[in-house]
Amino acid sequence: MPKAEKRMAQVNSDINVTPMVDVMLVLLIIFMVITPMLQKGVPVNLAKTDNPVKMPEADKEDSLIVAVMRDGTIYFNSDKVTPEQLTDKVKDRLSNRQDKRVFVKADAGAKYGDVVGVVDDVRSAGVDQLGLMTDERKSGKLEGPGQ
Repeated sequence: MPKAEKRMAQVNSDINVTPMVDVMLVLLIIFMVITPMLQKGVPVNLAKTDNPVKMPEADKEDSLIVAVMRDGTIYFNSDKVTPEQLTDKVKDRLSNRQDKRVFVKADAGAKYGDVVGVVDDVRSAGVDQLGLMTDERKSGKLEGPGQ
């Protein structure tokens, strides 16, 4: 057998998947680190409903979100505010915008009076549309704040 044919017979034709696995693991780690940072505002345990209305506008980068926590704490986007500051902050952010829409995320265990007060403060800032955000109920049973 000539030398050229001998070298061709020794060529390894197996696919080396190690670099691909390394790249995939690095991408997995990157996505695991980045995903929690993509959530806008503060995390809230939203009330559950059977037929929630989809609000894709709430996921936009410049959307205005007011969160009411279980203990009555109010957040405007990710900044903690008092009820007295809320109307002024919303007015400031809406002053140069065409779309005067605000979304309210209320914790399922928040007091009804706190949520109504926030809605009233937001409406008095000149908001055209107000969206109350909810999650979809996964099962047929009723769920409440204590469950």
